[in-house]
Amino acid sequence: MGRIRSGNAFGGSIGDFGDLDADKVSDFLLYNSASKGVDGWLLPTEIASAANGGVGDPMEAHPGGDDGGARPGASGDCRPDGLATTPGVATPYCKIYQSDGREWLGQGRDRRVVAYFNGGRTGKDGTPHYLVKNIPWSKVTHLNYAFASVQNNKITVDDAAIRMEWPGKVGAEMDASLPYKGHFNQLTKYKRLHPRVKTLISVGGWAGSGGFYAMTTNADGSVNQAGIDTFAGSAVEFLRTYGFDGVDIDFEYPTVLDDTGNPNDWGTANPRRKGLPTAYAALMKTLRDSLNRASVADNKYYQLTSASTASGYLTRGMANQTSLDYQDFTNLMAYDYHGTWNNVVGPNAALFDDGKDPELADLYATPEYGGIGYFNTSWAMKYMRGALQAGRVNIGIPYYTRGWKNVTGGTNGLWGNSQKPDGCEPGTGIKRPCGDGAVGIDNIWHDETSNGGELGSGTNPLWHTKNLEKNILPRYAPNVGLTPATDPADRISGQYNRFWDNTTKTSWLWNADKKVFLSTEDEQGIDAVTDLVKSTGAGGVMMWELGGDYACPAVVDAQHPCGMGYSLTTRINDKLNSSGAYDNNLRSGSTGTAPAVTANISVDMVNYPTETAKLWPLTPTVRITNNTGRTLGGGKDTKLSFDIPASTSPLVKDVNWQTGDQGGQWKLTSGSQFHRITTTLDYCQIIPAGKTLDLPIIYYLPITGPVNTSLSISGTPYSPVTDNVKGLGTATPAAGGCAAGNWDSAKVYDPVTQAVEQVTVKYNGKVWKAKWWTQNNAPGTGPDPDHEPWKLIGNAS
Repeated sequence: MGRIRSGNAFGGSIGDFGDLDADKVSDFLLYNSASKGVDGWLLPTEIASAANGGVGDPMEAHPGGDDGGARPGASGDCRPDGLATTPGVATPYCKIYQSDGREWLGQGRDRRVVAYFNGGRTGKDGTPHYLVKNIPWSKVTHLNYAFASVQNNKITVDDAAIRMEWPGKVGAEMDASLPYKGHFNQLTKYKRLHPRVKTLISVGGWAGSGGFYAMTTNADGSVNQAGIDTFAGSAVEFLRTYGFDGVDIDFEYPTVLDDTGNPNDWGTANPRRKGLPTAYAALMKTLRDSLNRASVADNKYYQLTSASTASGYLTRGMANQTSLDYQDFTNLMAYDYHGTWNNVVGPNAALFDDGKDPELADLYATPEYGGIGYFNTSWAMKYMRGALQAGRVNIGIPYYTRGWKNVTGGTNGLWGNSQKPDGCEPGTGIKRPCGDGAVGIDNIWHDETSNGGELGSGTNPLWHTKNLEKNILPRYAPNVGLTPATDPADRISGQYNRFWDNTTKTSWLWNADKKVFLSTEDEQGIDAVTDLVKSTGAGGVMMWELGGDYACPAVVDAQHPCGMGYSLTTRINDKLNSSGAYDNNLRSGSTGTAPAVTANISVDMVNYPTETAKLWPLTPTVRITNNTGRTLGGGKDTKLSFDIPASTSPLVKDVNWQTGDQGGQWKLTSGSQFHRITTTLDYCQIIPAGKTLDLPIIYYLPITGPVNTSLSISGTPYSPVTDNVKGLGTATPAAGGCAAGNWDSAKVYDPVTQAVEQVTVKYNGKVWKAKWWTQNNAPGTGPDPDHEPWKLIGNAS
């Protein structure tokens, strides 16, 4: 008979007949006279299968009034703990946050469901469209429009965003009252029916990040503050013009690692590499301050978010990501762990490490790394905890595949090898041989090679791989660029079988006849992700991209294939609704004692190496900055403690490459979420007013942080302002200083038999401590460090 293409009842609707899909066959339309929108429709079964090039044209009912329901009152400091403020600006955080700092998402909605909408799927090139009308608005909390780009240091969009129209497409009618057309017209129209959903403009992406490099960073690596200011101003104007609720920055990637990101950008990016992490932090700070001021002026709160890489390789070159301090949340790109840029055949989006990844073989075998694998989401969630509580991180889910052909070895292809025989594309085959990407029917969402051919990468929407799993050639094949009549690669051959790995929590299709491996997602994988969201306290999920979701008929065959739909998004929504509040506590998992007061001091990690060759291990400096107006320290009980994420091994060394157990400066207490790091400053080691104290540190895998920091002086622990902890009192520590006497050439100094006060001296404006018995040896005059009897403590004043 037919099928109803709607998920809700049709109350208040009227019926009529019309040709919905321009096929000259009358269809039954349900039209809402109040909302002026389409509530649903009834298509003859064969016609439904043929809609939108045969892949389906899903559309929800839109009765309107989707405002999230009654919201509890919010007052006080609604700011999420750790989110940096703009001094002197009364930012209206309570517009979207509750009194406890959690984001209000609507009644019964405890976690975010952030969906990326790809503005490039317009259908104008003859391939199936995915338009704003196709979005499952009732099942998402945030909608990110992808992508805007940066031109002349300003935000800009293409014709599809603001000029294009889709005449004759039911549900895509323009709202004539708006001064712009395109996708943005439709976003505004549908958002009026779903005011609960926040819309953000995403800037950048893989193909659109090129403008970030010069906008943020000068050719000498210094911060281009003028370019950043111009961009921030244009972003505020953009939000006001098109009605967005925030900005999402997708900069791929602000890392010092050479030859990363889009190869088309390397000419601009590589000379600026050393300054990118600092410049990116400056960009985010400037955007945060600009959006906060605009929030006050407009009496609404504008969000600032990002898409963050989850790769432990890329993050090694991103310092400690202080840019995260300024963001409401980040969307973790928890995918692209493996792909055809090299020959390792592995999961696109592993949740856990299984210790078998060939790409990490050297890391597994090196004791300093503790056997930790960093191409998985569990690792990435730990990594983020040094900057954000779990509730400000959303776990990304790919609605697409990656895959290889000519795979050898592995278990049903997993952890096998696939090496392209020749002709690596730019950006591939850098660290390992490039992979031999799946093509044809195994690659319908492919990009193009540098010469305009098909780029083999095994990239497909999930609705297509559901049909491969059924081993059918779907009727839509000609409409997605396949020509099976003339191209053998576009035909179904061999047998596709689905497999599941319960350690990595990943699924894949393996065609043993073709030696093709496609890393997939389906309901079992979605359940594993939502379980991880709950167990980690994460804020929710993010999906790239909506057009890859699927719906399948009861019986799948060539004439009735799986197509575009809402199966996975519906499952995510159902699993996360009423799942319990996300974790908004920065200290979850910490063994440290929380200070009750804050002081005007900062504790940062600075001076990260900026050359790729110097990033193994990581050797930054812990810097304490004293802005209290008085000298701090000098006694025997000044203690610095902080957490670093357990994304790195429990191995930390000081400037002399000594661990705490070897008598080194840094004492470590290991943990599953955080490692607690502690050092007691030397007697007479002071931090004068307005000065800094630098303490080198060495660790082996990337981290963010430090976090949950405490500087204890005379028994009172103080939280530094850099932790952005709310709800604390403010205090100024007692003034310190050094009471050591001057060096005396006639005196014997023996640390074995004398107290520290007796073997610590001042000499030539510095403080020194005897390392062994010494007499008549002026501090600092030894022939070399090994024969210098004095340890330099620091300045005397």
